[in-house]
Amino acid sequence: MTYDTVVFDNDGVLVGRTSFDVLREATQETFEQFGVTDLDPDHVDDMTVGATPSRVADVCDEYDLDPERFWRALDRTSSRAQQQEARAGRKTPYDDIHTLADLDTSMGIVSSNQQETVDFLLDHFDVSHMFDTAYGREATIESLDRRKPNSHYIDRALADLDADSALFVGDNESDIRAAENAGIDSAFIRRPHRRDWELNVWPTWDIECLDDLHRVCSA
Repeated sequence: MTYDTVVFDNDGVLVGRTSFDVLREATQETFEQFGVTDLDPDHVDDMTVGATPSRVADVCDEYDLDPERFWRALDRTSSRAQQQEARAGRKTPYDDIHTLADLDTSMGIVSSNQQETVDFLLDHFDVSHMFDTAYGREATIESLDRRKPNSHYIDRALADLDADSALFVGDNESDIRAAENAGIDSAFIRRPHRRDWELNVWPTWDIECLDDLHRVCSA
């Protein structure tokens, strides 16, 4: 199979992941912005990772908050926390990202992170020229339902890139399922946090690093 297009997840694939503690602190700070300090720890965790529209509504109801206003504030605060991590050198690109420069394909990014975060990281690390399109989530509750494994943003990226034969590279099982939902092949990358991960999905390719894509894309 020869691919003319490769789309990448961002965090954990192109750049390092953000510490859960950093994201959790951003969630607590967001509640404090609305005057809420007596928090159920489970509510903080639920809003930090894996939030769904219904769960956002339920948690906001507990504290008499407007869900849309709260989520916009949370996305903004979380994004700025991640930007600070990048500025401080704690969130950096993987060393092999430079090997993509001579990959003979169109390239894009699809992330479940905020669009604001994706745009900042591309500019901050001076790699935006490498990618022809990049999608993150809008700062809306509705965007939570469009995250992978939903193929919504992958479909948009593939349309932008006018892809004929495409590959999606990710480090989560939801990435592999999203590729399946988009009707394209997938590659699971074995970053250090996924080195011994036992998969419950079946990617088309299992790779160790981004340099492996030169072999995969011309196989």
